[in-house]
Amino acid sequence: MAAFLNQHSAGAGFQSPKVAAVLGHPIAQSKSPRMHGHWLKTNKISGDYIAIDIPPARFSQTVRLLVGVGLSGFNVTLPHKESALALADHKTERATKIGAANTLIIDAEGTINADNTDGCGFIANLKNNSKNWVPQAGPVLVLGAGGSARAILVSLLVAGVPKIYLSNRTQRRALDLAQELSPLIEVIDWDHKEQKLAEVNTLVNTTSLGMIGKPPLEINLSALNPTALVTDLIYAPLETAFLAQARGLGCDVVGGIGMLLHQGVPGFEAWFGTRPTVDAEIEALVLK
Repeated sequence: MAAFLNQHSAGAGFQSPKVAAVLGHPIAQSKSPRMHGHWLKTNKISGDYIAIDIPPARFSQTVRLLVGVGLSGFNVTLPHKESALALADHKTERATKIGAANTLIIDAEGTINADNTDGCGFIANLKNNSKNWVPQAGPVLVLGAGGSARAILVSLLVAGVPKIYLSNRTQRRALDLAQELSPLIEVIDWDHKEQKLAEVNTLVNTTSLGMIGKPPLEINLSALNPTALVTDLIYAPLETAFLAQARGLGCDVVGGIGMLLHQGVPGFEAWFGTRPTVDAEIEALVLK
C-alpha cells in the first residue's frame, strides 16, 4: 500500500492518470482488475485499476485515505458493501433501496457518491444474452434471499415484472425481505418451490448452491414451462448443473458471467470517462 501511495500521489493529489480500485476481504480472487485493465487498454486510457484487501475494521479509514490521495473511485465487494453505503456522502435511490453499495464514485471535491449496479448488471445480462426476455410477460421465481437476491428483486420490480415468488432455505429471511420490498413478492416454502415452476416466465438462482466447491442446487425442473428463461448468478462453473438441466428441457438459459461484466460498466464510465463494451473478447479474458 505504501509503495502504491508513493507512486501515485503528488502534492495535494493527482488528476492524470486516473486510478480506481476494487476493495474486499479477501480480494485476491477478484476478476475486476483483469476486466477493467482490459477496458483501459482497449480504450487507450492512461490509468490503472488495482485490488486492495482491507480488513473490515479499517474500511472507512482506508477509503478516506485513498480518496485523499486522489483515487477516482472503487468497486466494493464482500464484506464491505453495507459499510460502503454508510460511508457515502450521497447515495442513489437504488443503492438505498438495496441497502448496499458496490460502486463508489469520487467527484472533484472529494465527495463520495454510492451506487449499486448489481441489479442493472443483472437486467442488462438478461436483455443482451437471452433470446427474447420480456420481464412483464409473467411471474418470476427467485431462489435465495441474501444480498445478491435483494439487488435482483429490486431490479426485477423496477423492470416491471407482475409477480415474484421468493424461496429461501431460511424462510424467515425471505419473509422479512418480501415485507420490506413489495407486496408483489410472495414467499414460497423451499420444499414447495417446484410447485410454481409451471407458471413462471423467469427462474433465477441467486444462491451459491451449484458453485464450484459448494453443494449442488437440488431442484427438479421437469414441470418448468419450456418457454421460461432460466438464469444463474454463478459463473464458476460457467454452466451449472441447474442451467444444464434447464437447457435440456429446451429453456433459454443465461449464465452469470454477463452480470459481472455489465455491472462494471457504469463505474468504469464514471471513473474514466468512457463507456466500455461488453463483448466476447472481455468474457473470454475474464474466464481464463
